[in-house]
Amino acid sequence: MKCAKRNISASDKARHIIQQHGGVIRTAKAIQAGIHPRTLYQLRDEGLVEQLSRGVYRLSDQKSVSDPDLVIVATRIPQAVICLTSALFFHEMTTQIPHSVSIAIPKGSNTPRIDYPPISVHRFSKEAQQSGVTVHQIDNVPVKIFNPEKTLADCFKFRNKIGMDVVLEAIKFYKIRKDAKPAEILGYAKICRVEKQIRPYLESII
Repeated sequence: MKCAKRNISASDKARHIIQQHGGVIRTAKAIQAGIHPRTLYQLRDEGLVEQLSRGVYRLSDQKSVSDPDLVIVATRIPQAVICLTSALFFHEMTTQIPHSVSIAIPKGSNTPRIDYPPISVHRFSKEAQQSGVTVHQIDNVPVKIFNPEKTLADCFKFRNKIGMDVVLEAIKFYKIRKDAKPAEILGYAKICRVEKQIRPYLESII
């Protein structure tokens, strides 16, 4: 006698799919994975998923999101790399609290449309966009962030925008790190074309 197959509801199937995506999913990705929009909205109305931003949902029974802004940006704008003050904040190299998420996108890219969180868009050359990128798993979502050395070089390049005081504070924090790699900073500074300008500030750790 054959065992009857258990009928899996559309709701259960949808939750399983979202779980496979780390508990966070975009509407487009959900539909592509086989979740009907009606099912997604039903889950939202029943409180089984919550809307982090327009088009971004997470399972409600997941533990609290540690950094929802970065998770939303990484989900909505996969090509973006967290940079400048947002990267400094992530690496604990600033006392500044970012009022927007700073992202780097390739030159020539269209400006991303996102209602929340506020973003600050910076366009990088191909080499600068691809150098020093690290991927951090934040609440099971891969988030691309420039490493500390590349971030310092970028901040020096954009010092007129973010303020030289922010850059000097970041260098001060970096100098006390046990894993400081000043030679790597100079390498990235060369890519950013600020090697001569930044070198005097690194003399004490070179």
